[in-house]
Amino acid sequence: MAMKTGYLIDMDGVIYRENQLIPGAADFIQALIATGTPFMFLTNNSAPTPQDLAVRLDHLGIHGIPPKQFYTSALNTADFLSETDPRCTVFVIGEGGMAAALHESKIANDAIRPAYVVVGEGAASMERLGKAHELIERGARLLATNPDNWCPVSSEKTRPGAGATAAFLEASTGRRAYYLGKPNGYMFHQARRKLASLAMSAPDNVVMIGDTMETDIRGALEAGMQSFLVLSGSTQLENVGDYVYQPTRILQTVGDLTEEVKTGQASDRLNSPAFAHNGAQGGRSGVRHQTDIFAFHKPRPRPAMTK
Repeated sequence: MAMKTGYLIDMDGVIYRENQLIPGAADFIQALIATGTPFMFLTNNSAPTPQDLAVRLDHLGIHGIPPKQFYTSALNTADFLSETDPRCTVFVIGEGGMAAALHESKIANDAIRPAYVVVGEGAASMERLGKAHELIERGARLLATNPDNWCPVSSEKTRPGAGATAAFLEASTGRRAYYLGKPNGYMFHQARRKLASLAMSAPDNVVMIGDTMETDIRGALEAGMQSFLVLSGSTQLENVGDYVYQPTRILQTVGDLTEEVKTGQASDRLNSPAFAHNGAQGGRSGVRHQTDIFAFHKPRPRPAMTK
């Protein structure tokens, strides 16, 4: 019998960029559906609900994906708290996806004495940051849905991520945040369990498809999965060699996998023609993820009050 492969698929930079589908993405998803190949979308973005993401794909031309096939860092955070501290309360800095996930898990909001301050994507007012600072000083633990300092919005624009907001509170309180989402192994193990549940049995092999070395590829490696890097998002080919860990395969887009999924026959090439494109491209410099900061195991001292 042929080996049954399941896919965990990042969204931004893999399926779409801004409000445009990446060429070949729709055909790839259609091939997965037509062949009964198990798959699940996996995103660090905590702002949208699974229903929001299903509607977005529908508008972009990928129809009929049920909400249960999306797993966000907000859902991952709610799962983590439900398993580790089911009676806890939280103070949240984040958007609707975070609130919905916590509500579904029956985790109450608490602005007086919460067990955790939970930081996700979204605008944070100074008033709310000040309140979070106060609660952390009173003993609340700091938890972030993901380590992204910034996230690409387009080829020329980025937005602040949950990691940046958490770093603000780390600096002001001297307390370290715990970062969930990719590349945290908890995100990958939970996603693999949910994928097995969707497929009614565990796939023989699970592959993570993503565009980011620091989260998608590193997380897959540490979770014992294969990883396929696509060059349609935030990583350029010339930068891949800078990392100690490496993807199993490098593809130009997910469209490179469509025929492979349809035929069930793996390509005899480990890598796509992506290697033929060696032109240098611009990219944003600087640490993108909190997990990339050196000496992560050391406590972060609170900065002096004045310079």
